[in-house]
Amino acid sequence: IPSALHPSSALFGLGYTPDYVCYHELISTTKEYMSCVTAVEGEWLAELGPMFFSVKESYESALKRRQQEREDKARMDTEMQKKEEEEEVRRELEKKALEKRSSSASSSRRSAVATPGRAASRSTPKFMRKKGRIGF
Repeated sequence: IPSALHPSSALFGLGYTPDYVCYHELISTTKEYMSCVTAVEGEWLAELGPMFFSVKESYESALKRRQQEREDKARMDTEMQKKEEEEEVRRELEKKALEKRSSSASSSRRSAVATPGRAASRSTPKFMRKKGRIGF
């Protein structure tokens, strides 16, 4: 419905007409005038009333958005690749450290010297637990 701002409204004296307005009262004379007018953003209408309003994207903004999405995806892919490589290096280091520990532990067992009269470091404990019930 084509209508104009009423001369008594606060937005009438701005010097320009906002793109979107919300009005409370419509006065019909020879022309239709909106009074009690508030300027609103188009995105607000689409956000609060998506069943009635939608914001169409311009070609330039769509291109910019797609370009930004491509750059973000490429950056995420390189970060993911870097993390995977770091994880692989960490796994290899852990594997080598484990192999080193197991080989040093097995070699230390082989090179142990048995001395007569001396208890081995890994012998059975001195106080064996008695089998059976303790107490009543």
